[in-house]
Amino acid sequence: MSDQQRVAIVGSGLIGCAWAVIFARAGWRVRLTDPHAPTLDAAPARILAELQALARHGLADDPQGAAARVSVSPNLAEAVHDAAFVQENGPEKIDDKLAIFAELDRLAPRDAILASSTSAIVASRFTEKLPGRERCLVGHPVNPPHLVPLVELCGAPWTSPQTIARAREVYRAIGQVPVTIIREINGFVLNRLQGALLAEAFRLVGEGYISAEDLDHTVKDGLGLRWSFLGPFETIELNAPGGIPDYCARYTGFYKELAASAAGPEVYQSPNVDHVISAWPHQPSPQRVAALTQRRNERLAALAAHKARQDKSEA
Repeated sequence: MSDQQRVAIVGSGLIGCAWAVIFARAGWRVRLTDPHAPTLDAAPARILAELQALARHGLADDPQGAAARVSVSPNLAEAVHDAAFVQENGPEKIDDKLAIFAELDRLAPRDAILASSTSAIVASRFTEKLPGRERCLVGHPVNPPHLVPLVELCGAPWTSPQTIARAREVYRAIGQVPVTIIREINGFVLNRLQGALLAEAFRLVGEGYISAEDLDHTVKDGLGLRWSFLGPFETIELNAPGGIPDYCARYTGFYKELAASAAGPEVYQSPNVDHVISAWPHQPSPQRVAALTQRRNERLAALAAHKARQDKSEA
């Protein structure tokens, strides 16, 4: 992408700053805005720190140069007036999305793409009445976006195919991995997959089949190791001699039994949720969360660097 490409990042919290890191690292000019002045004031230092952390793992070439491409704007009109792409990161509230996108559609250049980072609200709920609704979509990242590259693209029924295609090109060019959700569905795909696993985890721990810590080990030292480079369909292709057709013939009877008794919404209610909370041996604290977040980010950066080396060697 040209150094003259400009993106407006609306909302400068954790996700907004991560998007600024991603676009700036890829050579874009970034304008960041947020109605909360202290959050906006703190953003440049946070962005530089994240770029420097990426550089330590070989994931950013010039952190100072990238950070210099980021500027802050005190208002939305200034942030978006010449943007080719807008990434919105406002509150997960429908009224806020409606208000923000009405302003974005009014203020941004007519050919700018308007993407929302929302993880739960489909685009049709906040773009239907907009004159430029065909250029609006969801671009849902995974937290933290600068270390986990997946982006779910989900348009409303009126989002143009050209918008989806252009958004895919942009996200791919800045180093993300875009996937297209063909039809709107609540939770998109990533959160639906995560939700299915989480519901079963709540049931298994809540009903006393396994400890909370051993449940986590089952994922991070079992399923998660394969899932870091294989998807579920690739996994089952390798788990039967004849690939996926053979796997379906051998094992779907067992999975039908499990599906017939899948965990329901009651696993998130008392008394089950109380059992899960009491089963977790650690007390929440700001210090613990900060330490775990730092460890997570360092491990994800190391994994990203490893995967990049492997991809290069296999190319």
